[in-house]
Amino acid sequence: MRKRIALLAVAATVGAVLVQTGGTAVAHGSMVWPGSRTYLCYEDGRAGSGGGDIQPTNPACQAAVAQGGKQPLWDWFGNLISNAAGRHREIIPDGNLCGPTTKYAAYNLARSDWPVTSVQANSTVTLRYNAWAPHPGTWEQYVTKDGFDVTQPLKWSDLESTPFDKVTNPPLANGEYAWQARLPNKSGRHIIYSLWQRSDSPEAFYSCSDVNFGGGSGTPDTTAPSAPGTPVASSVTSSSVKLDWSAATDNVGVSGYRVYSGGQVVATSSTNSATVTGLSADTSYTFTVVATDSAGNASTASSGVAVRTSTGGGTPTGSCTVSYSRPSTWNGGFTANVTVTNSGSSAVSAWQLVWAFPSGQQLTQAWSSTITVANGQATAKGASYNADLAPGATASFGFNASTTSTPTDPTSFTLNGSTCAIR
Repeated sequence: MRKRIALLAVAATVGAVLVQTGGTAVAHGSMVWPGSRTYLCYEDGRAGSGGGDIQPTNPACQAAVAQGGKQPLWDWFGNLISNAAGRHREIIPDGNLCGPTTKYAAYNLARSDWPVTSVQANSTVTLRYNAWAPHPGTWEQYVTKDGFDVTQPLKWSDLESTPFDKVTNPPLANGEYAWQARLPNKSGRHIIYSLWQRSDSPEAFYSCSDVNFGGGSGTPDTTAPSAPGTPVASSVTSSSVKLDWSAATDNVGVSGYRVYSGGQVVATSSTNSATVTGLSADTSYTFTVVATDSAGNASTASSGVAVRTSTGGGTPTGSCTVSYSRPSTWNGGFTANVTVTNSGSSAVSAWQLVWAFPSGQQLTQAWSSTITVANGQATAKGASYNADLAPGATASFGFNASTTSTPTDPTSFTLNGSTCAIR
């Protein structure tokens, strides 16, 4: 993550300077739905390592790393030729279409076990292309001919003569280009070959997406999932944070979630929880979540949660204090009063206080804050008049709850992801 943020900052700075001087800025990007070989092997490697180093478990991805190392996966968005200028068939020989340079040559391996995206023939889908460094240009998507053998090197003659989709300057949002396209009438295993030729530079990008075409659906799925709930931060350290959010809904089904920070994807998950790693100590981040479905449709982003990592070490440093009391308890319920104090040296904006809420308890009323309960956790958010806490400031709120057992006081609280002391 530190490396990606640093690269993004450098790319943005270099891009600004070169545009001003009339030079050629460096762009980066790759197909993320249906995912390119480099992108899906990168995600496979992240999942295989639990979010740290890249350790692919897919056999083809492992073979590619054995041949070409891990750097092509860290740079999964950089499969390019800087001076292509539309001369793709002239300068890329047969067998090198998926990896036209030495760095990415391993992704030309003719294998049947690359990560595959399932798609529906003749369906209208949302194609998504990462915009690591956005630039104008034209995208063309080709598909392999009927009878194509994935275990043979990909040749130009294996592709249909005309692209099934072509778009110039598609919409850009959430760090991705996204546009609708109708998939061709194919069945079984194929490769979708994508070309992005920039219009402001001779630079061009290439990607191979391995797909499996199922039968055509009568009604294309063009409905995007609903936006996920605002993520809640917990277990904040100097280099990581755990995020949980309320699940999105979809007319067919949500297939996954992408966590964004700074316009880039920093984590992916098939559930409504993810841990973001590789963060910098004592640094503020804002995270949002986008839901996707199997047709490539993406939701609008969730509201953001602001998190500041701790100053060092693996344990969050206490920068808040919580006072919790039950002034009234009766058979089947209780009243609780809570005071949270910002005991740190920096202001806390849009505070969120999280604590465990047992299944036998049910929130019935709250005041001076908005409280939601999900997945066994209560999350209190400040009201309009007390949402921000300056250093040394306090906010007080309360709630009533029903209970089927004797209530117990919470044993831990986190304020915007930082563990609080209890007094």
